[in-house]
Amino acid sequence: MISNTLPLSLIDNPILSQWIAFEQPGRVRVGSGKVEIGQGILTALTQIAAEELDVRPEQINLVSGQTDISPAEGFTSGSYSIAVGGASIRLVCAEVRSLFLDQVAEELRCPVSELSIEDGRFLRAGKETGRDYWSMAGEITLDRRASGTAPVKRPSTYRIVGKHLPRLDLPAKVAGAGFIHDIATENLMHARVLRQPWRGANLAALDESAVRRAAGTPIEIIREGEFVAFTSGSELAVMRASEAARALAQWQGGAQPPADVGSPAWLKRQASRDKTTDTGKPGRAPAGRMVEASYSRPFLTYGSIGTSCALAEFKDGALKAWSHSQGPAVLREWLARALGLPSAQVNVFHRQGAGAYGHNTADDAAFDASFIAMRHPGRTVRVQWSREDEFAAAPISTAMAIKLSATLDKDNKPADWKIEIWSPPHAQRPGMNGNSNLLGAAALPNAPPLNPLGDVPDERGGGATRNAVAIYDLPRHRLIHHLLPEVPMRTSSLRGLGAWANVFAIESFIDELADIAGEDPVNYRLSLLTDPRARRVVETAARLSGWFEQRKLPEGRARGFGFARYKNIASFAAVVVEVEVDEDISLKKIWCAADAGLVIAPDGARNQLEGGIIQGASFVMREQVRFEDGRVANQTWDDYPILRFSDIPEIEIELIDNPNEPTLGLGEASVGPTGAAIGNALARALGRRIRDLPLTRERIMATLLSE
Repeated sequence: MISNTLPLSLIDNPILSQWIAFEQPGRVRVGSGKVEIGQGILTALTQIAAEELDVRPEQINLVSGQTDISPAEGFTSGSYSIAVGGASIRLVCAEVRSLFLDQVAEELRCPVSELSIEDGRFLRAGKETGRDYWSMAGEITLDRRASGTAPVKRPSTYRIVGKHLPRLDLPAKVAGAGFIHDIATENLMHARVLRQPWRGANLAALDESAVRRAAGTPIEIIREGEFVAFTSGSELAVMRASEAARALAQWQGGAQPPADVGSPAWLKRQASRDKTTDTGKPGRAPAGRMVEASYSRPFLTYGSIGTSCALAEFKDGALKAWSHSQGPAVLREWLARALGLPSAQVNVFHRQGAGAYGHNTADDAAFDASFIAMRHPGRTVRVQWSREDEFAAAPISTAMAIKLSATLDKDNKPADWKIEIWSPPHAQRPGMNGNSNLLGAAALPNAPPLNPLGDVPDERGGGATRNAVAIYDLPRHRLIHHLLPEVPMRTSSLRGLGAWANVFAIESFIDELADIAGEDPVNYRLSLLTDPRARRVVETAARLSGWFEQRKLPEGRARGFGFARYKNIASFAAVVVEVEVDEDISLKKIWCAADAGLVIAPDGARNQLEGGIIQGASFVMREQVRFEDGRVANQTWDDYPILRFSDIPEIEIELIDNPNEPTLGLGEASVGPTGAAIGNALARALGRRIRDLPLTRERIMATLLSE
């Protein structure tokens, strides 16, 4: 198998030595800019490298997200880690293996076909040659550009890829030492930061004497502009100080969100930049009714169980920062810019946090720690956010309003289709739109004004428009995107961005059209699908769940179906959910079929699908950020409920075997189909459809009482 095009990560980091080094006998250092955020990526990338180099997995030393020696691969996001990062490592390792084999063949004056590799040792006709990667490392320079032309192994020969390998990151976590929060150094200084409650808020008054009394032991208060921090050798003291300051601070000015922020009516009132995209051509003649429906989703918060944490040290003019950022190389660049340092004097070291699903506060915490560390040279500064600050100041996933309309043909199939979306941007990560997007930097005096905001480009999957183009065979499709760039809060990336809301809307609408046609929802979908992989996933989920064989369910129970291909280029996933509905939704069982092409780590793939299912259910059933008096009203898990362990039913997953197809991104594939399946099941159970999320007890009761 020969690669004709290079993955983006290899284009950006084309030198082999950026990826591979044989520095320690018996060990291979493999670099990756993709980082572990709970998805098992370190294990899967290790499997890829070990397979292509013919070494044991335990011989791989995977260095991830360390900016001085790891390739710069942007953000770990968008389900690109294996499809792009893993593909880059596969090509690099194949080329390195080929270079060494050619060198051995030349030295031994034999054809390459007589050679093999076992645990990094080169064999000829199965016998030892006395040569290995490490003894030959000085003979072959890896300071050369990757060509991408070396043959990679055929899947039929794999011994490591596609097999179970225990997760490499779990032993330390189980032992209580695997997270950034566990790092303890000598001479440690603790810090907390007082956060602005809304964008542009000015601190009008703060009783510093009362804050110092609350701390109980001496603290330092740093204030520059609206950036206020409390430092001490005692973590308890800065915790008490920050809690007191949060209650005592008086704020004014800035842009406060109104009471109806996030509602469909509010979204449609905002100034917008509009773009219309038409695809397809008129096909079936409109002969039936025109159907339209509107859907909405609210603002959501990041909701990671563990709060963000960072450490930093400024010494001899150089800054080191330890962060669970999803983009260490990008963070390095923007820390340098915001702090006025040369990039060469800044290094970021990735350390794992408590799970990540998008743009959380890891980058903000890294700035906090770095800014404070520069005022205390030689000290290691540790910043940890509180749960209250996470709710109040973290980036939030944006609300959306979606309108769908279709004109039907004589067979009640769409002859014309339109989707219209109102949404603020789904990404304000560091560096996007040329803004630092670091909360502490924006609070400093003379902070640069925000550049005009945009969304994720469509060629990168889109933000609000992600999965907005239905995968079904539609003759003509019109997409109208109303980008709302001037909303008064920092909206950014959460798992799937706009995809899961668009899938919820499209798959709900498909069910509604199936009802009009008097057809089974699965059969109706199949009538609009010719892609064989899409059909196979839909059919597999139906078979797995016994969709067509299901007997009449007890009263109050129903099943729903949801399907999508993430970004229309990544993994296919179809989900069936059985629910019981009384005053609330109870999940009874969930089935999922997925096609991810070549699966590197089957257990990790299932974990990703299960995680997406659970989070997708939480999104549509529970979650909503509320605003009161211009600020986020949610402060604890009590007023921002998420799905609990007790809510999770049995989940059955089938991975479709497709090893000769390229590996596809999987991490976000099941989120949208799960939400859609729950919405469709609820509609069947109630006989009424709820189109506005979340599908809470209050909405269900209001729907039932309105009959």
